[in-house]
Amino acid sequence: MESNAVLLESKSSPINLLNEMHQLRLLGHLCDVTVSVEYQGVRAEFVAHKAVLAATSKFFKEVFLNEKGMDGPRTNVFLNEVQVADFASFLEFVYTAKVEVEEDRVQRMLEIAEKLKCLDLSETCFQLKKQMLESVLLELQNFSESQNSEEESSTQPSILLESKAAAVAEADQADCPLDPPDSPADRPSNRVSPEMPATKPKEK
Repeated sequence: MESNAVLLESKSSPINLLNEMHQLRLLGHLCDVTVSVEYQGVRAEFVAHKAVLAATSKFFKEVFLNEKGMDGPRTNVFLNEVQVADFASFLEFVYTAKVEVEEDRVQRMLEIAEKLKCLDLSETCFQLKKQMLESVLLELQNFSESQNSEEESSTQPSILLESKAAAVAEADQADCPLDPPDSPADRPSNRVSPEMPATKPKEK
């Protein structure tokens, strides 16, 4: 009687594999490629494993698959127009799947990812740039909203004052209504008001 197949899967194995390969690279063990990087007179050499570079970068995969013969025990690859710090960060990323860089270097890391055809790094940089852009837009939106609320609070007192002044004017008009035009006060009369003394006739 056949037994059912079961899946044996390790969640930690990929991480452990990367960590072990990273340690081997740092110690220089089993490395079979040297990458020489030069940019504006600054030059550095990095040792690595072909299999790791080929698995993470289509650029290196093409180089290693198309090489005619070995120069010796270790292959040499030369890279121009790539900054030393950027390639060091690239190597750390392909061996650990993470790297910490300054915000202003994210664009450069995206460029090196495209140059070396490293899809994982390219997608990671793209997502990070998107998050940074969304964060900036959110800050601008919050700033704009706070400015609008400040402007509204500063204009509110003047609106209240204007409405109070209008209310006071209406109240004054209600207390002291204007005399209608045909009221007795407006009619001409020959009567002398009690306050005004009667004028004496002129003597001849």
